[in-house]
Amino acid sequence: MKIVHINTSDMNGGAAIAAHRLHLSMLKQGIDSKMLVLTKSSDELNIKPAIDGDFEKHIFSKIRIIREKLIFNKYKNRENPIMFSSGKYGIDISQHPYIKEADIILLHWINGGYLSLESIAKLGKLGKKTRWTLHDMWAFTGGCHYANDCKNYEKKCGNCSILKTNKEKDITRKIWKKKEKIFKELDIEIITCSNWLGECAKNSSLLKNKKIIVQANVLDTNIFKSLDKEFCKKVLNLDNEKQYICFGAINSTGDLRKGWKYLNEALILLDKENPKLKEKVELLVFGASHGNDIEKLPFKTKFLGRVYDESTLALIYNSARIFVAPSLEDNFPNTVNESIHCGIPTISFNVGGLPDMISHKENGYLAKYKDVKDLIEGIKWGLERKKI
Repeated sequence: MKIVHINTSDMNGGAAIAAHRLHLSMLKQGIDSKMLVLTKSSDELNIKPAIDGDFEKHIFSKIRIIREKLIFNKYKNRENPIMFSSGKYGIDISQHPYIKEADIILLHWINGGYLSLESIAKLGKLGKKTRWTLHDMWAFTGGCHYANDCKNYEKKCGNCSILKTNKEKDITRKIWKKKEKIFKELDIEIITCSNWLGECAKNSSLLKNKKIIVQANVLDTNIFKSLDKEFCKKVLNLDNEKQYICFGAINSTGDLRKGWKYLNEALILLDKENPKLKEKVELLVFGASHGNDIEKLPFKTKFLGRVYDESTLALIYNSARIFVAPSLEDNFPNTVNESIHCGIPTISFNVGGLPDMISHKENGYLAKYKDVKDLIEGIKWGLERKKI
């Protein structure tokens, strides 16, 4: 059996990491697995960029991204920042050797100038078994990757609350209609990483008649597992006497969906409530080398920068007392999955796919949605716990 994974990147972003891990897992099982990506960062043999050459890498791909952004820039009252994709611009990969050889085509996150809706339609016409693992909501919306509280995707989209169009037949309705036309002819199975996203897909007007399977992301438990904390802290040159609150910070302060506002407020209030806490508690941040917003917090911060090596990432989790992920909307974040498997209690809001991984007051704490006081209670629970 030959499988080809289609994702915009092989290493950058949560969907890329999840797709790459699945690819590696299949290889270990003896399955002939390959990845076809728009941008390749690794040096692995079974991964290829769909189009080789500097012109595609440095010019054409960037032009497609710019053209995509120009579509939505005219909506001056839109929420900002937003994740929106029209599905208008992309490349045709249907004749690539990896595609021709494959028995199964497994789509993942294909936006960012990689596949257009027309590109997906061409893959569907090849007659090969096709599955689509959803890492966000884009497949069944009129363009947004996360719909916030909007349920228009259950109908026909339009009157977009994110773009603030105030028109029933706006661009999201046009994108929805384009998807409806293509998806009707598309013989495809849908895989979602969380029960939450699975329910959203089942309730959507575009995918409700498709077969939908919920399947969690794979993880190498030989890497992400409980390790000796003292040893991990020593390797990372951390203070063994300190308790560390850990969180990932790749654009976490800039992406409203990641809930930085609530974590920021919680830590400030926690310090006011117990000023002596910062004598023994510090922040441990990976994904960034600095952060002005983070550095303004009352707690001392240790920045570890971008971490690509999974074994090092496991050391970081195991050095922490707790991991905090206050996302306002999320599918199945890799960081939470990783921290839980390392035995580190994870504090988050009770939203999206987080309850799939976190059992309240067992391996973590599910705070009430957008409730800063309850988020604080979760942090205190994690710091004070003796055993979970």
